Amino acid sequence: VFAVNGFLRLATGLDIGLSTKCVVIPKEMGMCHKIGYSEMRLPNLMGHTSMAEVILKSTTWQHLVHTDCHPHVRTFLCSLFAPICLDTFIHPCRSMCVAVRDSCAPVLRCHGHPWPASLDCDRFPGDEDMCLAPLTKDYKYLHKVLPKPTCQTCPAVEEFFTHKRVLEAFCDSNFAVKVKLSKKRTAFEDQEYNIECQVEFITQGSLLPYETQSMIQQWLLINEKCIERMTPTHRPMVYLLVGNIEEGIILVKQIYRWHRKDSQLTLATQRWRYHKCL
Repeated sequence: VFAVNGFLRLATGLDIGLSTKCVVIPKEMGMCHKIGYSEMRLPNLMGHTSMAEVILKSTTWQHLVHTDCHPHVRTFLCSLFAPICLDTFIHPCRSMCVAVRDSCAPVLRCHGHPWPASLDCDRFPGDEDMCLAPLTKDYKYLHKVLPKPTCQTCPAVEEFFTHKRVLEAFCDSNFAVKVKLSKKRTAFEDQEYNIECQVEFITQGSLLPYETQSMIQQWLLINEKCIERMTPTHRPMVYLLVGNIEEGIILVKQIYRWHRKDSQLTLATQRWRYHKCL
């Protein structure tokens, strides 16, 4: 079943005409795989006429999709870059655009980019037309709403500290996550980061370890400038991220560089099990 059926609002659609063709969504468009269909219309709703152009323009958005800045960000972008092969073009509704823009524009700003004019929400149809609409509010109650990472000033990476200071930081925090970072070059000569998270030491409260891991990965993707500071070379490096969850927002307060022979961090994590906070 086509995955976005739940989004559709009934009304008249826009005839495609004979000038478009159905093509398989290419492997380079990873963000538009496993969305419920495998073929797309070309030209697409962004006006791209060749697959090379589609791949080039869409790959710049894949990073935003990985940040998971909005539940509908993939549906929204793929409906434009890789529209489903139906008899009519199905545009995203203006309300979906506004919802995605309001959640994801701050992430783009964090990376130094404005919300693009090509995605001006006024260009999309109202919800009374046939278009992809956001899921109903009931959706929120069926899915656990997790705290969200946000764009923030990168804490200084601490190289020298005592285990007592680290224990004090643990006492003042909701989580501590051991993170291994490395980077490699992609086919497009961009930096790509491998993030391995290992949740340890601090209670997550009502959060499960894999949820904490996912949220820290999102934090690192959103705060890319922080990753750049933490990965000066292509050699893998290990860090301990310590932070709080405040009013549904994840804030990283301290970053400790975990050297291979660092006895202070190891000592702190061993003593944490028996430590009593003041």
